[in-house]
Amino acid sequence: MEKSLSDHYYCPMHCEGDKKYDNVGECPVCGMQLVKEERAPINSAKFRCPMHPEIIRNEPGACPICGMDLVPLKVNVQEEDKSYKTLLHKFTIACIFTIPIFILAMSEMIPNNPLYNITSLKNWNWVQLILSVPVVFYASWMFFQRAWRSIVSWNLNMFTLIGIGAGVAWLFSVVALIFPNVFPNQFKTHHGTVYIYFEAATVILTLVLLGQLLEARAHSKTNSAIKELLKLAPNKATKIVNGKEQVVAINTIQKDDLLRVKPGEKIPVDGSILEGEAVIDESMISGEPIPVEKGKGAAVSSGTINGNKTFVMKAEKVGSETLLAKIIEMVNTASHSKAPIQKLADKISGYFVPIVVAISIITFIVWAIYGPEPSYVYALVNSIAVLIIACPCALGLATPMSVMVGVGKGAQSGVLIKDAESLEKMNKMDVLIIDKTGTITEGKPSVEKIVSADSEFSENDILQKIVSLNSSSEHPLAQAVIHYGEEMKISSKPISNFEAVTGKGVTGMFEGAKLAFGNEKLMEQVKAVISPELHKQVKDEQKMGKTVSYLSEGNRTIGFVVISDKIKASTKEAIHKLQHEGLKVIMFTGDNEDTAKAVSERLSLDGYNAQMLPEDKLREIKYLQTQGKKVAMAGDGINDAPALSQADIGIAMGTGTDVAIESASITLVKGNLNGIVKARLLSHKVMRNIKENLLFALGYNALGIPIAAGILFPLFGLLLSPMIAALAMSFSSLSVIVNALRLRNAKL
Repeated sequence: MEKSLSDHYYCPMHCEGDKKYDNVGECPVCGMQLVKEERAPINSAKFRCPMHPEIIRNEPGACPICGMDLVPLKVNVQEEDKSYKTLLHKFTIACIFTIPIFILAMSEMIPNNPLYNITSLKNWNWVQLILSVPVVFYASWMFFQRAWRSIVSWNLNMFTLIGIGAGVAWLFSVVALIFPNVFPNQFKTHHGTVYIYFEAATVILTLVLLGQLLEARAHSKTNSAIKELLKLAPNKATKIVNGKEQVVAINTIQKDDLLRVKPGEKIPVDGSILEGEAVIDESMISGEPIPVEKGKGAAVSSGTINGNKTFVMKAEKVGSETLLAKIIEMVNTASHSKAPIQKLADKISGYFVPIVVAISIITFIVWAIYGPEPSYVYALVNSIAVLIIACPCALGLATPMSVMVGVGKGAQSGVLIKDAESLEKMNKMDVLIIDKTGTITEGKPSVEKIVSADSEFSENDILQKIVSLNSSSEHPLAQAVIHYGEEMKISSKPISNFEAVTGKGVTGMFEGAKLAFGNEKLMEQVKAVISPELHKQVKDEQKMGKTVSYLSEGNRTIGFVVISDKIKASTKEAIHKLQHEGLKVIMFTGDNEDTAKAVSERLSLDGYNAQMLPEDKLREIKYLQTQGKKVAMAGDGINDAPALSQADIGIAMGTGTDVAIESASITLVKGNLNGIVKARLLSHKVMRNIKENLLFALGYNALGIPIAAGILFPLFGLLLSPMIAALAMSFSSLSVIVNALRLRNAKL
């Protein structure tokens, strides 16, 4: 199968940060096998006949040979599975040759060894050498290549230690076999042959291969969240062309195409419902288990599942623009980024290998001088054990494995994290700033009433002007007015010189008169007079938590509209949970003082600031940061983008604008504050998991290296065989991955 041109690979230890490689292979820094980055198969849909695999088509349909339906084909072969199979093959070869070597070596412990009746010990040693060649030069040769590369580039790593340890044991044995007379008598057995360590070298290499094999299998599970998201991507859709239905491949769908979604089918792309209604399971993207009822005009997302009704939708976002594709890309990017805590592990790893090599040399010297006879044999065996048991791999994997699993868990729960740094920082926040519209409220404002303040204009006249003026605006309040106008059968008329005044409202020319629609600050800007009676009416509405926008013509304020936006059902509970965890929750809103106060009191917030422009929000966040506060900001609008970027953590509502989402570090797919509770809990669990991994990796080496050096020998007569050290080393890395995998079952 050909490799996709867009395939990318990364090092699981992230030695060079988020750097990607175009070809599969080994990391040039640490020597680890590169892992293929999972990507959504947006433009690579192919179909194959299950009976005739040679039949491959770009479109769904029937096999021309047998007539069976073609089935979706996974175009990109999973490189990690190929890596696993390669390792499994090499491990099998290593076992086939290592087991006989081990049996021959262990047979020396049998009294009156029957093998010596066949031939001498020297000849059996030659047999061990011959059997060891496939293990060293085929099955495990990659370890020596990585070790040599690490020494040449001075990027010392676990393969440096394995290469030196196993290489010294094997080369020593070869020299001992060919030139036995160069060694003193203490190196020799009672048969006159020198002690050899072919079994130690081959068993060590075979056990390291086993560790790599188990890691490859375990590592594939850390990508499980991305793989589950990839499974959501549909391969085909039913397109309506000239009133007829056609089954087409997903990559042929274009914007504005009409698609029919039948019961039980996955929604193919992002869009909106044109005809019919649906009950859609969005749990795979939002993390919320309850299906959502949707009617005409409602937005639907790719990968979610239709219930038991049929509807027609219009395609609005296709390919890489869909929410599902963006989620997969965001999870990929975050999974491969470095958390600040990893800098500690990287710094330790930089000193780790030289220190271990130094300890190994010291171990050899101490045993050679003070050890019992044969002291040089003890010195060699124990120095090799020190090299083999030390595992910087476990230290290097401690952070990225936890981050990868944690980010995937967040995605499955509707919490999208842009990078590992944000995941770590979220646990340290002490102030949360929240916007009102679309964050606290549902972001679906509706008009309650239109009030005319001038007898010259009826309510319909006021509505006509407001609808016309807002026809060019995408603000939620503007859309509410337009929708109300449609209900009242009021159509818009042409507007010239339209201008959106950020944080205040909109202005424009209507039938020769200058109109302004917005808050009190806009009225001041256009010098429109608000009568005391009108001001009192508006204040009364605002004290009930309503949003009021004035309409002026010239310098007269001629009316206002009352708009209400329901507070999300989950908001109050989520705020109380966050406050219980020690966060101060403060609301920043562009709305007026009375409305802001009413909402703040209803939700028991720690504070609020009203009538804030985007620059005001930005300035206030900077002020909090100068006081040493760690500030998180949650918002959904274009006007929130500067504040989201300035905050230590920007949190965007998935229901908000693309600009807000781009500016944020975390995106909540469902768009409610419960997502922040989940994000904080996830951050806490991931950071705890990382610390457990680092503690385990460092503690393992702090305990294992002295034992391998022989610290227990004077007291208990215990020594650690290099073979046992190799087994322990392999399982130390595996245990770090397994511990990280526990995050998949974390409750958020």
